[in-house]
Amino acid sequence: QVHLVESGGGLVQPGGSLKLSCTASGIIFNIYAMGWYRQAPGKQRELVADITSGFMTKYADSVKGRFTISRDDAQKTVYLQMNSLKPEDTAVYFCKAGRPLAGPAADYWGQGTKVTVSS
Repeated sequence: QVHLVESGGGLVQPGGSLKLSCTASGIIFNIYAMGWYRQAPGKQRELVADITSGFMTKYADSVKGRFTISRDDAQKTVYLQMNSLKPEDTAVYFCKAGRPLAGPAADYWGQGTKVTVSS
Protein backbone atom coordinates (compact mmCIF):
# COMPACT_ATOMS: atom_id res chain seq x y z
CA GLN A 1 0.00 0.00 0.00
CA VAL A 2 2.68 2.50 1.07
CA HIS A 3 5.67 2.78 -1.23
CA LEU A 4 8.67 5.08 -1.24
CA VAL A 5 10.81 4.60 -4.33
CA GLU A 6 14.23 6.21 -4.66
CA SER A 7 16.11 6.78 -7.88
CA GLY A 8 19.13 8.65 -9.13
CA GLY A 9 22.00 6.87 -7.43
CA GLY A 10 25.09 5.72 -9.25
CA LEU A 11 28.81 6.13 -9.67
CA VAL A 12 30.23 9.64 -9.82
CA GLN A 13 33.72 11.13 -9.64
CA PRO A 14 34.79 13.34 -6.73
CA GLY A 15 33.53 16.87 -7.29
CA GLY A 16 30.62 15.66 -9.36
CA SER A 17 26.89 15.92 -8.81
CA LEU A 18 23.89 13.64 -8.49
CA LYS A 19 20.21 14.31 -7.90
CA LEU A 20 18.23 11.73 -5.96
CA SER A 21 14.45 11.45 -6.16
CA CYS A 22 11.96 9.70 -3.90
CA THR A 23 8.36 9.35 -4.97
CA ALA A 24 5.72 8.29 -2.45
CA SER A 25 2.38 6.57 -2.84
CA GLY A 26 -0.22 5.47 -0.31
CA ILE A 27 0.27 8.41 2.09
CA ILE A 28 -1.09 11.94 2.38
CA PHE A 29 2.25 13.29 1.27
CA ASN A 30 1.78 16.96 2.10
CA ILE A 31 1.40 16.34 5.86
CA TYR A 32 4.58 14.24 6.16
CA ALA A 33 8.06 15.36 6.96
CA MET A 34 10.50 13.82 4.50
CA GLY A 35 14.13 12.98 5.07
CA TRP A 36 17.19 11.55 3.43
CA TYR A 37 19.41 9.23 5.45
CA ARG A 38 22.53 7.35 4.48
CA GLN A 39 24.39 4.31 5.70
CA ALA A 40 27.98 3.55 4.83
CA PRO A 41 29.46 0.07 5.33
CA GLY A 42 30.10 -0.63 9.01
CA LYS A 43 28.44 2.60 10.13
CA GLN A 44 25.12 3.60 11.65
CA ARG A 45 22.44 5.15 9.52
CA GLU A 46 22.62 8.92 9.78
CA LEU A 47 20.40 11.83 8.89
CA VAL A 48 21.56 13.74 5.82
CA ALA A 49 18.73 16.22 5.32
CA ASP A 50 15.15 16.74 6.41
CA ILE A 51 12.28 18.85 5.14
CA THR A 52 9.06 19.37 7.06
CA SER A 53 5.55 19.67 5.70
CA GLY A 54 6.07 23.43 6.11
CA PHE A 55 9.21 23.36 3.94
CA MET A 56 11.65 23.94 6.81
CA THR A 57 14.98 22.22 6.17
CA LYS A 58 17.84 20.81 8.22
CA TYR A 59 21.18 19.39 7.10
CA ALA A 60 23.97 17.38 8.59
CA ASP A 61 27.05 19.53 9.07
CA SER A 62 28.98 17.27 6.73
CA VAL A 63 26.74 18.11 3.77
CA LYS A 64 25.67 21.68 4.52
CA GLY A 65 26.43 23.95 1.61
CA ARG A 66 26.77 21.04 -0.80
CA PHE A 67 23.39 19.27 -0.65
CA THR A 68 19.90 20.71 -1.07
CA ILE A 69 16.66 18.98 -0.11
CA SER A 70 13.39 20.02 -1.72
CA ARG A 71 9.89 18.67 -2.16
CA ASP A 72 7.12 18.83 -4.73
CA ASP A 73 3.87 17.96 -2.98
CA ALA A 74 1.91 17.88 -6.23
CA GLN A 75 4.23 15.14 -7.49
CA LYS A 76 4.60 13.50 -4.04
CA THR A 77 8.35 13.63 -4.53
CA VAL A 78 11.30 14.69 -2.40
CA TYR A 79 14.67 15.44 -3.97
CA LEU A 80 18.25 15.58 -2.80
CA GLN A 81 20.57 17.59 -5.02
CA MET A 82 24.15 16.60 -4.20
CA ASN A 83 27.01 18.76 -5.44
CA SER A 84 30.75 18.71 -4.82
CA LEU A 85 30.59 15.05 -3.91
CA LYS A 86 33.36 13.52 -1.83
CA PRO A 87 34.43 9.89 -1.41
CA GLU A 88 33.10 9.99 2.15
CA ASP A 89 29.61 10.58 0.73
CA THR A 90 29.64 6.99 -0.54
CA ALA A 91 26.69 5.19 1.05
CA VAL A 92 23.26 3.77 0.48
CA TYR A 93 20.81 6.66 0.63
CA PHE A 94 17.33 6.06 2.06
CA CYS A 95 14.17 8.12 1.84
CA LYS A 96 11.99 8.40 4.96
CA ALA A 97 8.49 9.71 5.59
CA GLY A 98 7.36 10.55 9.12
CA ARG A 99 4.85 12.54 11.13
CA PRO A 100 5.51 14.53 14.31
CA LEU A 101 4.36 12.74 17.50
CA ALA A 102 3.54 9.54 15.60
CA GLY A 103 6.70 7.74 16.72
CA PRO A 104 9.25 5.75 14.73
CA ALA A 105 6.87 2.81 14.24
CA ALA A 106 4.85 5.08 11.97
CA ASP A 107 7.83 5.92 9.73
CA TYR A 108 8.03 4.64 6.19
CA TRP A 109 11.30 3.88 4.42
CA GLY A 110 12.35 3.40 0.85
CA GLN A 111 14.56 0.58 -0.34
CA GLY A 112 17.65 2.73 -0.71
CA THR A 113 19.77 3.81 -3.65
CA LYS A 114 23.53 3.35 -3.82
CA VAL A 115 25.82 6.35 -4.29
CA THR A 116 29.49 5.69 -4.98
CA VAL A 117 31.95 8.57 -5.24
CA SER A 118 35.23 7.36 -6.66
CA SER A 119 37.81 8.24 -9.26
